[in-house]
Amino acid sequence: MIDIEYLRRKSRILLECISGSKAYGLDLPTSDTDIKGVFALSKKDFYGLTYTDQVNNETNDIVFYELKRFIELLVKNNPNLLDLLSSPEDCILYKDPVMNLIKPEMFLSRLCRTTFAEYAMTQIKNAKGLNKKISNPMEKERKSVLDFCYIAKDQEAISLKDWLIEKGYDQSRCGLVKIAHMNDIYGLYYDFDSTLKFKGIIHKESANEVALSSVPKGVEPEGILSFNRNSYSVYCREYKEFWEWVGKRNNERYENTVSHGKNYDAKNMMHVFRLLDMAEEIALYKKVIVRRPNRDQLLGIRRGYFMYEDLVKQAEEKIEHIHSIYERSDLPDFPDKSRAENLLVAMRESLYSL
Repeated sequence: MIDIEYLRRKSRILLECISGSKAYGLDLPTSDTDIKGVFALSKKDFYGLTYTDQVNNETNDIVFYELKRFIELLVKNNPNLLDLLSSPEDCILYKDPVMNLIKPEMFLSRLCRTTFAEYAMTQIKNAKGLNKKISNPMEKERKSVLDFCYIAKDQEAISLKDWLIEKGYDQSRCGLVKIAHMNDIYGLYYDFDSTLKFKGIIHKESANEVALSSVPKGVEPEGILSFNRNSYSVYCREYKEFWEWVGKRNNERYENTVSHGKNYDAKNMMHVFRLLDMAEEIALYKKVIVRRPNRDQLLGIRRGYFMYEDLVKQAEEKIEHIHSIYERSDLPDFPDKSRAENLLVAMRESLYSL
């Protein structure tokens, strides 16, 4: 197994850089140090049966890409790899001379509009999702099917639970019979003397479906029940997503999100605008500017100085502007894949000839 330790002993590190917030100049005293780099497999490992395209530590703070994978991602205009190739000088921990053969401008194309700007839009959607989770937290106690059942009464629908309390009925002594040709509509019967042995409206609290019972002829229904199945399904999905998010969320980041009172992931939104700025600069100047000149503005977003709705509007307007400048740009539509392949071959031959 090739891990970071093996990589340093047996493979050849070609590039190792400080990345992330420290490379962007957006780090805080509490920021971690992220490392990204490029390596070339040893000749033996490269010619062997297993190709390793990426190596990282358990926390993904350190990630190295094998040379072939690195160039593949550059051809796709991957923002993280274009950032790595354009790292500020003070962030470069090591650079093999062979890496001087690769220049960022070899890969820049109109594809950056998609990989930078449209990726930023997906980050906005993620921020919206977090906004919804924070603004609409879900109770830990999970609702049951009973919470989505209603009884017809006086040309209205009332909650089944309220109806049971009003009647003094126990749901376990109720029996349901499906009404033909009517979706999720049931006749509701009640076993007053415990002789009919109805199955109840649900078998147990965790049931995902109503129970059906056999009802003898001549027994009159107590009401008509409707089960709002669609609402129950939506609730179950959102409940699962919310509590999975609670379990996985970065609590320090979450507390920061709550503390600034704007109810959106401010760090996420900061990177939205960083990506949009970089997309614009690529079209205008044909270079990747990693160290952000507008640090104060971006950190203001991170600190929650702006309203979420205002940021979304600004981002959408900026994306429209980016589309227009890419239409006018003389960047190629895509990177030259043939040139990239020839470069990879030349680099590999140089490395293995030593």
